[in-house]
Amino acid sequence: MSSVTVIYRSPFETAICSSDAAINIDNPRYPPQIRGMPEDLEGVVATSTRLSHVDGEAGRLTIAGYALEDLAPYASFEEVAYLLLHGRLPEPAERVRFTQDLAGRRPIDALRMAAALLSLGREESPGDDAMTAIASFPTIVGAYWRALNGQEPVPVRSDLPHAAHYLHQVFGAEPSTERARALATYLNTVCDHGLNASTFAARVIVSTRSDVISAITGAVGALKGPLHGGAPGPALDMVFEIGTPERAESVIRAKLDRGERLMGFGHRIYRVRDPRADVLARAAERFYASGGDQRLYDLAQQVEATALRLLRERKPERRLETNVEFYTALLLHGLGFPSELFTPTFAVGRVLGWSAHCLEQLRDGRLIRPQSAYIGPTGLHYDRGPARPAV
Repeated sequence: MSSVTVIYRSPFETAICSSDAAINIDNPRYPPQIRGMPEDLEGVVATSTRLSHVDGEAGRLTIAGYALEDLAPYASFEEVAYLLLHGRLPEPAERVRFTQDLAGRRPIDALRMAAALLSLGREESPGDDAMTAIASFPTIVGAYWRALNGQEPVPVRSDLPHAAHYLHQVFGAEPSTERARALATYLNTVCDHGLNASTFAARVIVSTRSDVISAITGAVGALKGPLHGGAPGPALDMVFEIGTPERAESVIRAKLDRGERLMGFGHRIYRVRDPRADVLARAAERFYASGGDQRLYDLAQQVEATALRLLRERKPERRLETNVEFYTALLLHGLGFPSELFTPTFAVGRVLGWSAHCLEQLRDGRLIRPQSAYIGPTGLHYDRGPARPAV
């Protein structure tokens, strides 16, 4: 691990804590520099990682050394999983063994699924727990969704690749090659994205030497929050509300006049176009050209172009570009997923990143223990009163 584990940068100051202080900055030799410290930790580097790098200024996302656009549309999910868990792409024989191992961990029914993930008596093994979680998420989501809609769960097949297996679990039929490829591209695209809220939650939990499943459970809890879970559903709702290309201008102008946010545009980190949006835009184009609703795709493109033009006209000082949510909604809708499954489907891909970060934290990291800045009163005195006995 790098000798520097915590770096804070602001326009006014730079504070560096050596690895002797670790991430616990209570060490008196390194007093915390709290002036200008953002309460949301923006600008604070809390760990080092080999898994992904987000370059918001340049609009680049690197996954374990590979540019996203060079990896996500072409690799299988199993290859990307091997890359994040082992630090390199697998050789052909390793890919076969890994694919078989992952498929063999798919729970065959709800009871096995619960026992694999929730049993308090199991012997903990971080690597095995990570593989089991990655393998189980498609079955968890598929079984839950089908039960919620009064349908029987689908028998698990170990011969299907990961993305095809998830589609089979949700819809009950073996998907076409085109559908499986489109979903694999999506899962690869969202598998990891720096130290986002859910990933940070997982690393904090596992840094206490808790188990990987508990850390992933905490990550799911963080993802549930609407500020992190994203807004692919509302982005698609806007497209449906517009309905026809000729209405795009008037509807979007009216939204901006009312001060509404355009869902699917703008990102906290990216100051140029989100590279994930580019990858998913091409995936959506290929998918819709092979049999999807081409009119919906054409409408979405018109909505995107109009929204970008009006945002630049209304807010020229801000760099508001298309983000990953816009084409996520279009692609997942085309695959048949209802909007209620957009965030769970995101979790099916992101559980890989959570797992890899947990293993990295266990291997390289220390207890994550930042310090808070006290801003409350001091010097208050408790009035014990003459008749109040000591306890």
